Parts: sequence; structure tokens; C-alpha cells
Amino acid sequence: MSEQTPSDEQPWGLATHAIRSGQRRSNEGEHSEAIFPTSSYLFASAAEAAARFSGEQPGNIYSRFTNPTVRTFQERLAAMEGGESCVATASGMAAILATCMGLLQQGDHIVSSRGIFGTTSILFTKYLARFGITTTFVGLTALEEWERAIQPNTRMLFLETPSNPLTEIGDLAALAALAQHHNALLVVDNCLSTPALQRPLELGADVVIHSATKYIDGQGRCLGGAVVGDRKRVGEEVFGVLRTAGASMSPFNAWVFLKGLETLDLRMREHTRNATTIAEWLQQQPGVTRVYYSGLPDHSQYALMQRQQRGAGGILSFEVAGGREAAWRLIDATRMLSITANLGDTKTTITHPATTTHGRLSDQEKAQAGISEGLIRLSIGLEQVEDIRNDLARGLIG
Repeated sequence: MSEQTPSDEQPWGLATHAIRSGQRRSNEGEHSEAIFPTSSYLFASAAEAAARFSGEQPGNIYSRFTNPTVRTFQERLAAMEGGESCVATASGMAAILATCMGLLQQGDHIVSSRGIFGTTSILFTKYLARFGITTTFVGLTALEEWERAIQPNTRMLFLETPSNPLTEIGDLAALAALAQHHNALLVVDNCLSTPALQRPLELGADVVIHSATKYIDGQGRCLGGAVVGDRKRVGEEVFGVLRTAGASMSPFNAWVFLKGLETLDLRMREHTRNATTIAEWLQQQPGVTRVYYSGLPDHSQYALMQRQQRGAGGILSFEVAGGREAAWRLIDATRMLSITANLGDTKTTITHPATTTHGRLSDQEKAQAGISEGLIRLSIGLEQVEDIRNDLARGLIG
């Protein structure tokens, strides 16, 4: 067997890590990563079994928490994010839940951006609240709101940046300093940028969350999530939740995500290029009242985006005059774009956030998060950009 690792003299770049890191070839000498679809493993003796279960000896025990294919994915993503440990989970939401269960306890307090995925907001306000963990929501870009919201029992600052769907940018270095000053953890959902465009750990974050379902897969095939950070918090505490609670990633899904990582750097650059072209075009269209895309020079956090990201990514939103009726009419007029709430796909997707991804929020919560009835979100894919533009034009003209 051979383990693929960079030498100390010549460290690998991100694109190389995405293709090479974490692989341990078996005695069969396979070039591509193998899938290990097994639930359990054999031990050479009773003593070896005991040593494995006690943690005295490393090795495979049971695929709920030890599987070679999943391990390869974990090590590869950790290398790409610059983290010490990674825990793979069954979904992005499972990654967030495992992080909260592993790092928080009854009586703790979270300060979270309002601009997070609607289901994450419900997890915080409805389910974690049942166990005595409270949450205060603040504006992503208003640092003074974050500071005012911190309480003596605040243990976590949580955000997505860029935000979904308004592409606001959180200042990770400033929030990391704030979290450290108050002895709290900074947890960053890096789903929309991925390590190809942004590495929050380098800017002071403690934990990075991923929905691997999105750009890491890149073709809308599998569900999965991941938590990246240090050996203690992630490698022990979050891993302990996974081992016990069982929200595990399947070996097949891990293999699909490994294939997705191999092209992630290339895809994110092309997603960004296409999204920039579409955002600039939308700004010129009658009936479009506002475009939200951090890659536009007139975006309020454009300079910050350039400092902490290597590109603005493939998500953009825009508002149309006429509210829900006009938004639905535009969506229904498209013929090529996929009407689905998923994102990060090679296929461009279009959705109405107020009635889908954020539909379970109250009207007040939607207003606070900036989710209007006329808002449309696009996840720009890898089709010919002229074809994306022409399909959107059907609704804008009609």
C-alpha cells in the first residue's frame, strides 16, 4: 500500500490535494480510490479487537464511524481546508447538528447571522432551544450587533459567508477576533465558497461546516456533510457524536464526493465566471430592481470579498418588480433552467426563496433576513453562458 502525502520540502497546492490527498492503496494496486461497502471488519485476535474498541490501536471497527472510503474523503477535505481533522456526516444539516451537540451544552448561547439557511435557523430556534441552548440573530455585516448580542454564556458565533441567498459577506478576521476575545468558537458554513475560493481556518475560524451535497459533489447526486477543525474539538468531540448518534456518510457517497473534489477548483472558477457575466447582464434588464452578487464592484462588501475569497462563486439573487406573481411568472417561463431549491450543480437552478428554502420562516423573520416576495435565487451552472442568459430572458420579456 502507498499513502499519498506531500513532502515537507514541496507542499502541495489545493488542486493537488483535491486529487491526491488521503488515498491509501490496497494490495490490489488500484489507481482510483476504492469503495469499501462493508458494515464490519475482521480482527486478527480477540486482543486486537479489544485494542481497537478501546482506542489503544487505530484501525477499522464498524462503518458507522470507521470506513476507508469515508476516511479518504475526510483526510482530503481536511487537507484542502487546512484543518487537522474532518468528520463526514450524512448531510449538511447533520454536520451542523453534530457540531452543536459536540461543542455546546445546556445553558449555552449562540450568536448567529440572520442570513443562514432557513432549516439551520429552525434547528437553532425550535430544536436546540428545547435543550436549553438559546440563539440571538444579528445582521451578518453589522459587527456592532454581534458584539452587543454576546452574553456571558455565549459559546458559539455561527455564520454563512457568502450568505444564501443575498450574498452578503461576513468579515471572518474581525469575527474571529471577537469570538476569541469572548472565549467563544467561530463556526463558519463554507458551503457556497468551498475551500477552492475561501479557507476560513486561515482567517481565524475554529470550525468549518460543509454541505457536501452542493458544490463538493457538483452534480446533485448524493447527500453528505462535513465538519473540519482541530483534533480536539472536531477529531474527538464532534467525532464522538457521530460515533454514538450514527448520522454517518455512506462509503458510496464518500466516493462520489472524492470524485467531485478532483474537479472542484476548475468548476468553482467557471461557476464564478458564468455568474459574473449573468449578474452584469441582469443589472441592465428592465423589471430587475436589484441584483445581489458580491462579484459586482457596486456590492457593498466587494472589497472584503476580494480580500478573503479567491472568487465570488456561483450564487446570485435578484429582485423583480411585481412581487411573488412576477417572480413566479419569470421562473415558470424558463425552459432550460431547473426549478429546484438545490444549488451547486453543473446545471443552473432557479428558485423562489420566500416559498421554498425560507418558506418556514415567519413573515417577520423573512423581512429581517431580506427575503422579499420578488426575490429569485440562481445557482449558476456550467452551461454555455449565452444559453443561461437566453433562458432567463424568456421570463424577463414575458
